[in-house]
Amino acid sequence: MADEREILSYELFGGAVRDLAQQVVDSGYEPDLVLAIARGGLGLAMGLGYALDVKNLSTVNVEFYTGVDERLDVPIMLPPTPAAVDLSGLKVLIADDVADSGRTLEIVQEFCAGHVAEARTAVIYEKPWSVVKPDYAWRRTDRWINFPWSTEPPLVRRSTVVDA
Repeated sequence: MADEREILSYELFGGAVRDLAQQVVDSGYEPDLVLAIARGGLGLAMGLGYALDVKNLSTVNVEFYTGVDERLDVPIMLPPTPAAVDLSGLKVLIADDVADSGRTLEIVQEFCAGHVAEARTAVIYEKPWSVVKPDYAWRRTDRWINFPWSTEPPLVRRSTVVDA
């Protein structure tokens, strides 16, 4: 059915974080820093940080989705961004909720390129059409995903302006 959705509960999310962390451990990768793509990757990055005993967490803000299946033409990194010198030589694990188009992961990978020793990606969900194949994914789906933190509408509406 066209309107079938993947439903992620908070309970499933907890298990997904642990499963992803175990994939990282099993691969032998030992990140120095977990880089969260805000907003969707924040919870995952925190959980991975705890599970992998990585206390060095950072955030990069990328604006792309503006609504259900609505997005800007291209993803835009919003300030503040981590200073490239702070990432220099580190092994980085980039965390996001979903690799849908993959373009958000792509822009963050490009940001890290040439600065970090190695960057790998971890997502809860991977879509089959993503331009980036994540190194670690909990599940693969072609459905729209209801995340527990974004299923309900915001309690307030704030106007957002993105300067490109």
